Amino acid sequence: MLPAVRGRSILRRARAQCAPAAAAASLLVATAVHAITLISVGDEIAMGREAQQQVRKTVPVLADGRLSSYVTQIGRQLARQAPGPKYPYSFSIANYRELNAFALPGGPVWIHRGILHAAANESQLAGVLAHEIAHVAERHAASQITKQLVANGFIGLLGAVLGNDPGAARTAQIGAQILAGGYLLKFSRDDEREADRIGVQIMKKAGWDPRGMAEFMETLHRAQGRDPGSVQVFLSTHPAPGERAAVLRRLTGKATGGRRDSAAFRSARARALRLPPPPKASRQP
Repeated sequence: MLPAVRGRSILRRARAQCAPAAAAASLLVATAVHAITLISVGDEIAMGREAQQQVRKTVPVLADGRLSSYVTQIGRQLARQAPGPKYPYSFSIANYRELNAFALPGGPVWIHRGILHAAANESQLAGVLAHEIAHVAERHAASQITKQLVANGFIGLLGAVLGNDPGAARTAQIGAQILAGGYLLKFSRDDEREADRIGVQIMKKAGWDPRGMAEFMETLHRAQGRDPGSVQVFLSTHPAPGERAAVLRRLTGKATGGRRDSAAFRSARARALRLPPPPKASRQP
């Protein structure tokens, strides 16, 4: 889920600029299942860069070089094992206490500082990052953005994405602002299941114990009863963690091996806990 940034006003301007074409809309809606192919990887990366700029204007970035470097190191090791296009992955920490993470199109991945507090070992942190990397690798945001454009009649914008309009750069900008505006609220349940499955594969290939992903889902499930506010945003955009944990347990089986923890993780977690308490999210990210 993504921070809110002027979404409604942007949508109004987009509607004014782009008169819908009913016949084209019908055709595109009929083929929405294949909509992922309608946005090129290059346009997706451009959207992600624009959205990243918007997110950084509204989300407090944790200004701690050691923690940022550590999370980036883990993220890059995982991203090297991701399938699909070679996106310019980046990793950032939002200074929020809530347990949440999100990915933008084309590479940017964010985790909340609360993830570092709640994870019990490095494989659990790797599981959160691997899940978000899988969303990027499988192009879930590109698919959802295209479906939303089609469903709301933004045929002019879609034409620019397809290269039929010289305003492709403007389309990337508007698409990113729609995204950052909370217009795209969540991925589908199928997307979430796929991100879990691909994330487990990424973890295995990168050398982490894949059971860490299921363990962190169980942590989120327990937090529902102990501290509901800490997972409210997460639950608004993801399937129930208890259900996901059960599926992940079946997926990983009795697998053994792979890295579970490290001195670097223990040091990073202790450092995060020593910092001044992070604020609550002032708006739903």
